[in-house]
Amino acid sequence: MLEPGQVAPDFELPDAAMDMVRLSDFRQQRQVVLYFYHRDDDPGCTVEALEFSDLAEHFDRSGTVVLGVSLDDPFCHEAFRDRHGLLVRLLSDSEAQVSRHYHTLREVERNGVVKFGTIRSTFIVDRSGTLRHALYNVAPRGHAADVLKLIQQLDA
Repeated sequence: MLEPGQVAPDFELPDAAMDMVRLSDFRQQRQVVLYFYHRDDDPGCTVEALEFSDLAEHFDRSGTVVLGVSLDDPFCHEAFRDRHGLLVRLLSDSEAQVSRHYHTLREVERNGVVKFGTIRSTFIVDRSGTLRHALYNVAPRGHAADVLKLIQQLDA
């Protein structure tokens, strides 16, 4: 598990528009909320994405970008974003590399078949690239508002 005070692992992932996004691109410019979720259109994941989108203006005013990461491909993200009018940027970690670095990947066995799943987790990265919060096993409802409060406390 990652801990506050560590340097956030850098990465490069495609978003829903197939544009590459690097965590280091935001260094010295914006804080980053990096949230990992199970999959597009999962009920809890949809609630979480909608709540982050509803607060997008508040995050932006706080100098913060919100990035959602799942194992889904960019085309799935595009459909999910468009279907729900999401304002957060969704990143595709289809190779699960970033999920492994952030320790959000878990094995799930169902009917004798092992698959990988995501531990719903959120990381707050400050402008210097340092993890300020590492939140594992979060509940989706109300989480975006809790994260916004943490961001506002960092700014105070």
